Amino acid sequence: MRSSQVTIKDIARILGISPSTVSRALKNHPDISEETKVAVNELALKLKYQPNAVALSLKHSRSNTIGVIIPEIVHYFFSSVISGIEDVAYEAGFTVIICQSNEKYDREVANAKMLLSHRVDGVLVSISKETTNFDHLVMLQEGGLPLVFFDRIVPEIIADQVIINDEEAAYKATKHLIENGRRRIAHFAGPQNLLIGRDRKEGYLRAIREAGLQADPQLIIDADTYEKALIATNHLLTMDNPPDGIFATNDLTAIGAMQSLQKKGIKIPQQIAVVGFSDGRFSGITEPNLTSVDQHGYEMGSVATEILLNRLLSPSETYVPQTRVLSANLIVRGSSK
Repeated sequence: MRSSQVTIKDIARILGISPSTVSRALKNHPDISEETKVAVNELALKLKYQPNAVALSLKHSRSNTIGVIIPEIVHYFFSSVISGIEDVAYEAGFTVIICQSNEKYDREVANAKMLLSHRVDGVLVSISKETTNFDHLVMLQEGGLPLVFFDRIVPEIIADQVIINDEEAAYKATKHLIENGRRRIAHFAGPQNLLIGRDRKEGYLRAIREAGLQADPQLIIDADTYEKALIATNHLLTMDNPPDGIFATNDLTAIGAMQSLQKKGIKIPQQIAVVGFSDGRFSGITEPNLTSVDQHGYEMGSVATEILLNRLLSPSETYVPQTRVLSANLIVRGSSK
């Protein structure tokens, strides 16, 4: 193996560890054990590893362009995030390249490769529902590009991130239903491979347990799209003991539930109360208006961009990734009270 061909992935494969661990060990990151650092550096020296010249050139010269990989532009929350990103980037003199994965892993990988080839200075990322392999994101880091995750993060990758406390927000939403007399609450859950899906489910379950209620697995349904919500709601209504409340993982599923209930003549919230998540533009025009968790998408986008620009414009020898947790508040409207 010629020294010019040795990469971080080669070292990782030989040692049986992840590329990101190798990268952090080479940078003397405090989260990596001394034993691992010694092993990585000794092997790097033995193999005559040299950092990629293209990566170094990217690191030390700027194109004043940042990339964004986002699941769906049409989603109100993500469009709000983009507004925040563009406003902050524009004020700093940066151009934004926006890529849409359409919730597809393969397209997300293609987006990452395209942004690297276009020599962007850094990337803001919210992963797709399908993404369970993160090699393409590690590739960006190895290419010298700082990453900032927002909303849908990757705990396995050490990087900056901007999130809300999804578990706490879901807990408050479910608790609100309980405080308004609901005792049999369904949860339309998001994909459990995504941290936000797991956290929102756990917040729902915590509120149920805390109230001394019985968690019924039949009331937890995979329904993260409008179409799935229509089917799930009709299924719930066939039960001998249907729910008296629904906490949905996003507003579109909540709206799908409301429309299905109304077609069946179910009164909202008198018979079944509904709470959504993201507080998009449709939450204020449904009848009744939809109670929902406000995720503050614009703020999330602007904060994430400020963090990325700070990494680019004020680089530090000691990289300590930061997590910014934004507040998320429940907007109570007629669908639940």
